Amino acid sequence: MTGGAREKAHVARSPATAQGPALGEVLPHVVPTLRACLQPSQDPQMRLKLFSILSTVLLRAADTINSQGQFPSYLETVTKDILAPNLQWRAGRTAAAIRTAAVSCLWALISSEVLSAKQIRDVQETLMPQVLTTLEEDSQMTRLISCHIINTFLKTSGGMTDPEKLIKIYPELLKRLDDVSNDVRIAAASTLVTWLQCVKAANAKSYYQSSVQYLYRELLVHLDDPERAIQDAILEVLKEGSGLFPDLLVKETEAVIRKHRSATYCEQLLQHVQAVPATQ
Repeated sequence: MTGGAREKAHVARSPATAQGPALGEVLPHVVPTLRACLQPSQDPQMRLKLFSILSTVLLRAADTINSQGQFPSYLETVTKDILAPNLQWRAGRTAAAIRTAAVSCLWALISSEVLSAKQIRDVQETLMPQVLTTLEEDSQMTRLISCHIINTFLKTSGGMTDPEKLIKIYPELLKRLDDVSNDVRIAAASTLVTWLQCVKAANAKSYYQSSVQYLYRELLVHLDDPERAIQDAILEVLKEGSGLFPDLLVKETEAVIRKHRSATYCEQLLQHVQAVPATQ
């Protein structure tokens, strides 16, 4: 680390590790310093350390960085100038570790309860494309946290997400249903439930018909998974989406029921479809 970098890191660490509400009083100094130190051109080890510190601070945001209620006014800088550049893919293990640190920091930010729903939607607008790419990371932790972030983004946006952008999300979540980690698979399934809730809340549901039909087909494959926990999670996704195009779901289910090792889950799904009215 160069002498200049060491000095920047020291300046950032001193206020960032301060106890109590004092940190919120020096944001005009802290945020620009973090912005300068966390650029991709800076020392990777310093950036990893600073992201760790920032994540810790954000977890106690009300008592630290937002003690004066001013942190949201720096949100654009944090989102566009600090997080976005560090979420971009670059080759190498160190770059991957930095993306994991940045994803963790983003999760701490949107979980901190200092942002309004509109502010979280603003963060989503800026960072959703990058978070969708981090679903492909080698790190299981990164993939898992990315699922949680997308879930929160979708819950906050409701039916307000642009239809074209909303449609781009579900194929990336579907890929994670084949993940080596059951935790990631279950998190992806939970996020697909939220995605379907967004479709339900949207206007012009017919716009999503082909996408939802494709989703039905793929989910029905996973409904025959060897792992019961995965089957249970997938059944909940299908139940959530059953009211959108019930006739299509019945057709797709009846086409595969005899191919499954057990018809139990398909039968439960068909019973659910019959009992629940279609979404208007």
